[in-house]
Amino acid sequence: MEQAILNIRAVCDGETDVIANMATVSCELFHGDERFDWVGFYRNIGGDVLKVGPYQGGHGCLTIPFSKGVCGAAARERRTLIVDDVEAFEGHIACSSDTVSEIVVPVFDEAGALLGVLDIDSNQASAFTSADAEVLEAMVCEVFANGQKFT
Repeated sequence: MEQAILNIRAVCDGETDVIANMATVSCELFHGDERFDWVGFYRNIGGDVLKVGPYQGGHGCLTIPFSKGVCGAAARERRTLIVDDVEAFEGHIACSSDTVSEIVVPVFDEAGALLGVLDIDSNQASAFTSADAEVLEAMVCEVFANGQKFT
């Protein structure tokens, strides 16, 4: 993932378009780590609802309420969630039967508004670590919030 993060920093440097940055992040992460089976964003469209945004991999769920699934919980709680076994997560939404574990990172803008969440799925159990969370949190802060941290 290290090279993917370097690529993201280089490509997104100075880019202010949120969708362009989401597309770039999704592409670089998906192709940059063999653990990642699906990488994408669910955008906060208001009304406590997430809508699928740029992603790489098989199809994703189109709409996720804040009250459902790992993505909804991460948005609602405004914190990163690592799930080692999605079947053990109460309320998990099975967008893909291949997903075994996932990490979801909330994404904020410079003012602290929730833009959405970065969702990364893996077909491997316990694929994500707290070190992954730290790297991904720092990257989304840099790309989407001009280095500002919000939780």
